[in-house]
Amino acid sequence: MSVAKRDLEDNRKVTTRRLIEMKQRGEKISMLTAYDYSMAQLIDQAGMDVILVGDSASNVMAGNVTTLPITLDQMIYHGKSVMKAVKRALVVVDLPFGTYQGNSKEALASAIRVMKETHADCIKLEGGSEIRESIERILCAGIPVMGHLGLTPQSINKFGTYTVRAREEEEAKKLIEDAHLLEEIGCFAIVLEKIPAALAAQVASELTIPIIGIGAGGGVDGQVLVMHDMLGINQGFSPRFLRRYANLAEEITRAVQAYIEDVKTQDFPNEKEQY
Repeated sequence: MSVAKRDLEDNRKVTTRRLIEMKQRGEKISMLTAYDYSMAQLIDQAGMDVILVGDSASNVMAGNVTTLPITLDQMIYHGKSVMKAVKRALVVVDLPFGTYQGNSKEALASAIRVMKETHADCIKLEGGSEIRESIERILCAGIPVMGHLGLTPQSINKFGTYTVRAREEEEAKKLIEDAHLLEEIGCFAIVLEKIPAALAAQVASELTIPIIGIGAGGGVDGQVLVMHDMLGINQGFSPRFLRRYANLAEEITRAVQAYIEDVKTQDFPNEKEQY
């Protein structure tokens, strides 16, 4: 591929179809969360393939212990903020807990609200066969769906722990079956969270749609992390799968303390910084 053609490829809008093309040619998919305009703009301009407006906003933006409290209105707020900034990346918005489980009509209504009010590209739901009806109803309305299997944080009260999922044969078998089901009914990609690397690689090899991992090893088609974790803003979360690419907590603290000192000593503002 020529340099000019490669640059054109890099700059064109990422779509669900393009992700499948990336898998077919063996190009890994990069995915990161964002929740606001300023950070989404930086992440998009850096060349991210997929931006997830995750319900992890409940933790990193609102300070909740789990993802459960965040509402549909709050997810729409974050989604709208991100969409105003993004030019290239595919933007996925999580449907929050309680907006799709057990009621497919409510699931469709929730998905339609997200798509109409945020202008996002697609949505993500947690679960397999248990939410089949909801996914099918949403897909029938022409809304692209990304699946999510393995550790599903919205079910934390059921699991009772954030430990690795699908280590046992029975749960691993169900995960494989659910992954095939999600592909068969029309999901364009699946996130696999915190499962054995060998199992994730098996799923990625058996399915034609992209498999994005978080704590699922390197044998999948792409990786996703929470932005606050990988930038070192959130210091209280250090699982094995997390690689910190910066220590912004330290940098921000240093900058704020310097500002405080300059204000206290009247060094700021100086003559050049006033009118």
